[in-house]
Amino acid sequence: MEEAKVKLRDMQNELPVKDNGFYLSLILGSNLNVSLLTKNERYRYKQEYEQFKYKVTFFIIITAIVSYFLPYRAVDSILNFLLVWYYCTLTIRESILQLNGSKIKGWWVLHHYISCALAGIVLTWKNDECYKSFRHQFIGFVIYLGVVQLAQRQYQLGTLRRLHALGQGHQMDITVEGFTSWQFKGLTFLLPFLLSGYVFQLYNAYVLYYLSFDCKGQWQVY
Repeated sequence: MEEAKVKLRDMQNELPVKDNGFYLSLILGSNLNVSLLTKNERYRYKQEYEQFKYKVTFFIIITAIVSYFLPYRAVDSILNFLLVWYYCTLTIRESILQLNGSKIKGWWVLHHYISCALAGIVLTWKNDECYKSFRHQFIGFVIYLGVVQLAQRQYQLGTLRRLHALGQGHQMDITVEGFTSWQFKGLTFLLPFLLSGYVFQLYNAYVLYYLSFDCKGQWQVY
């Protein structure tokens, strides 16, 4: 009975969906059908999503490096606008993937909503001494995060391939699904970089907390 329920759920996920949901209807309109009809079309769209993440993340790293060594607000604004556009686009693509049977976790999509909002907040930050005291640290964090994301993607891609080979992965699973599987081979290499990223985030919060006492009236700091 459990196996039958899983098979029925998978079959249901592969059927075309008429309702785009609130978010996609708000952006694309309710009369535009984004359901992909065949498995091949869905798989190709999923592959495009993965390639989009890889290419744009690489471009973000290059832009952040340029911004780090060129202390001009215009260059910083290009980087922050790129981050806003990237995370906005991810939320749209992931909503389409969910509509077509991909099992993307809600926390993953929520993380991209929050990232989009935070990038927009940094984009509107006034170019004063308070911003300048934090910019190098923030841009350094963007570079580090991008590098870790590329390394993590390679690990997850390999894990997802192994799951597919064993018949334990769904065709519409994205690379992040490989991270939550039982196959942790190679993860020990990534763990120090992931933990360092969390420490870096904590340090950002620490610095912003103390900046909040010096930067009165700047809501971006909070």
